[in-house]
Amino acid sequence: MTSREAERDDAFGTTPSAGDEIVPRQRGILRVALSSLLGTTIEYYDFLLYSTMAALIFGSVFFPDSSSGVATIAAFGTLAAGYVARPLGGLVFGHFGDRLGRKRTLVASMMLMGVASTLIGVLPGYSTIGIAAPILLILLRTIQGIAVGGEYGGAALMVIEHAGTRRRGSWVGIMQLGSPLGNLVAIGAIAVVTRLPEDDFESWGWRIPFLASALLLIIGLYIRMSVAESPIFKAAAQLADDKAPPRMPVVEIFARQKKALFLACAVGIGPFALTALISSHMVAYGTEIGFSRSDVVGALFYTTLVAMVCIPAFSALSDFVGRKPVVLVGAIGAALWAWPMYTMVGSGSILQLTLAMMIGQVMQNLMYSPMAPMLSEMFETEVRYTGVSLGYQLASLIGAGFTPMIAAILVLASDGSSVPLVLIMVGTACITLTALAILKEPRGNNLVAEIKI
Repeated sequence: MTSREAERDDAFGTTPSAGDEIVPRQRGILRVALSSLLGTTIEYYDFLLYSTMAALIFGSVFFPDSSSGVATIAAFGTLAAGYVARPLGGLVFGHFGDRLGRKRTLVASMMLMGVASTLIGVLPGYSTIGIAAPILLILLRTIQGIAVGGEYGGAALMVIEHAGTRRRGSWVGIMQLGSPLGNLVAIGAIAVVTRLPEDDFESWGWRIPFLASALLLIIGLYIRMSVAESPIFKAAAQLADDKAPPRMPVVEIFARQKKALFLACAVGIGPFALTALISSHMVAYGTEIGFSRSDVVGALFYTTLVAMVCIPAFSALSDFVGRKPVVLVGAIGAALWAWPMYTMVGSGSILQLTLAMMIGQVMQNLMYSPMAPMLSEMFETEVRYTGVSLGYQLASLIGAGFTPMIAAILVLASDGSSVPLVLIMVGTACITLTALAILKEPRGNNLVAEIKI
């Protein structure tokens, strides 16, 4: 037995051949899932922390000469910069992830995110360095976007390519908790600093959660470095013998799997738009219609708890009923819930606000939870990191990148009406429904064989 054959046997128990279903042994899968969870939590803590701070404080710190409404729009504009950069990050990190491996690429993305977030915590405001302050803020937000653009695809693949065919959704559901858990940690940090006196919060308190990123970076890198490379990635490289990986994975995608890329993007627009409306824009909108800042942040806390339960449950459910049916129920539910949700939000009742957001979160989780296994099963191994990352991040850009800013503009132009928000929610859910109508059910696809969508 050659050394290459021995390595194959050690990873999979048998020597695979092209087209065979490769099922890696389950050794270490829990460790891989938990390490991906921790890494994703840290990255999304940094990214989502910015979203809430943009609504709460960045307008006055970095755009102090504007009116309240215009300052909020400007702050959401910097938020959009991160989303614009996410597809670029997916392209860059996907390229190296497909050529060099998942693990090293994920380590690099985490380092980039941690440094950018820490620097935001020490960035002087407009009153200190003038126009340079918002320019540097946009630059750092762009770096954050590039980093998180490479996170999702790699973290998902590290779990899915370690897992067995029938349990991909169940295992990757653990990793996907990183987004709500990171949001929960961010909300907790924000809840603590917003209890400071207003002057202290505006001058230095808001910086503390960003500075904490330095400590989280050290912990995350230690955990991420301890995880083994994806066995399916290694096996695919071995099956290719001496054939080099594609020089430009993105070119291969547009040559052979552009339909899969288009559908991966379209199916994600609905859940991302709903996330933007609930998690980002609702903070500003809620305070504009009479709720206190702490009321809206408290409601966000409960919606995050809903996600902590629903994401792993719905992701696991997709292993049994398929990816499409779960997303379908969520998209239809989102379209039907749009008007009742904003009617309850506009009631002035904290209880109704919280319940409306929690139910909206359930609809979002139904659409979002199966996305990691769904997208991973739509692309071939040699371009999978690029395909998953690019499809996911393009969806995040189109669905969420400009949604808070557009929503703020439309609300301002309509004298506070929620009708534009309802239309956004319904329209984006319909885009997801259209993509589902075209997409073939991908559950159970062989991750090493040729995949056609």
